[in-house]
Amino acid sequence: MRRAYLALFGANVVYATSYVVARVTLDSVPPTTLAILRLVIGALVLAPLARPRPSDPALSRDDRRAIAWMGILGFAAFSNWGIASSTATNAALLIVVEPVSLMLMSPLFLGERLTRREGVGAALAIAGTVLVVVNGIPGVTAALAPHWRGNSLLVLAGVAYASYSMFGRRVLARHAATGITLRSLLWGAATLLPLALAEWATGARPVWTATAIAGTLYLSVVITALGYLVWNWALRLVPAPKAAIFLNVQPIVGALLGAALLDEPLTVFTIVGGMGIVAGLAVAFGRGAG
Repeated sequence: MRRAYLALFGANVVYATSYVVARVTLDSVPPTTLAILRLVIGALVLAPLARPRPSDPALSRDDRRAIAWMGILGFAAFSNWGIASSTATNAALLIVVEPVSLMLMSPLFLGERLTRREGVGAALAIAGTVLVVVNGIPGVTAALAPHWRGNSLLVLAGVAYASYSMFGRRVLARHAATGITLRSLLWGAATLLPLALAEWATGARPVWTATAIAGTLYLSVVITALGYLVWNWALRLVPAPKAAIFLNVQPIVGALLGAALLDEPLTVFTIVGGMGIVAGLAVAFGRGAG
């Protein structure tokens, strides 16, 4: 189990770098094009590792359906669209919508109900999320943040990522992570193909600078292929709420990288909202939680 915990910690430190890399890459590559390239390249990386063994159990119809939903919902392009219209810092902070969503959806999909403590933590985290999204206090602050549309898409991305884990949890308990991850990437690519073609039809084209190529490859190989593989491998061993604890690494590392490398401002509301999110998750998942 310790190996799984270390893998989750390391994976989320690496995940945190994706917001800065994506923000820079999106200057040259349209959002949906980048999303589908990540999935296609990631699938190509995993394909040689995912050859089935004779001893592997066959996928049931329910398993196939769950994998399809992993790809359809989990790899929606909300994140890229959101980062393109927001900041890397806000993206890193809002990723913690994912563990909150895991708490709220677990009664429906995993039969796990919120305890009173988890409910308090969810409320704190959601309040912090609102502060980050509107960059102020609704009804008190004069104006919404200029990035509110992008931030709203990032919230949807957090819910989508949570859906990926929810659908994958039971399938991964019975099947190898490599094959499941590969199939989910392929479903995601198939879902995004019409959107990528529509984006192309509008005249949006990538400009393949050295930075764009490096960023696309990093996001495809390190974040999408290897990152999701490590996450799914650990999710076989660690219950989803415990795995969600490690997502808290991302806002801290990602926000600092956004401020340090992209000169993105850390407003008072962003800082307070981020603290509220992390505090809420600490209450829900911290020491002594059930």
